[in-house]
Amino acid sequence: MAEDPFDVVVLDLTVPGGMGGAQTLNALRELDLEVRAVVSSGYSNDPVMARFEEHGFRGVVRKPYVIDQMAEALVMALN
Repeated sequence: MAEDPFDVVVLDLTVPGGMGGAQTLNALRELDLEVRAVVSSGYSNDPVMARFEEHGFRGVVRKPYVIDQMAEALVMALN
């Protein structure tokens, strides 16, 4: 584990040509089972966005970001 771990990570659900948020969260869980993650996407109809907790995320925020919604998602993830 890193000497200076993060309190929370915000992961984009869909990354064209790359590893998406769900896969990244799984990889992070191999390093730290207690990782706290917020899922983010511009695709609000994605099932992961609707049932984010079932997928291991502790918060959700839709794009484009609205600062109050981002703050709410971060508070959810940290509590």
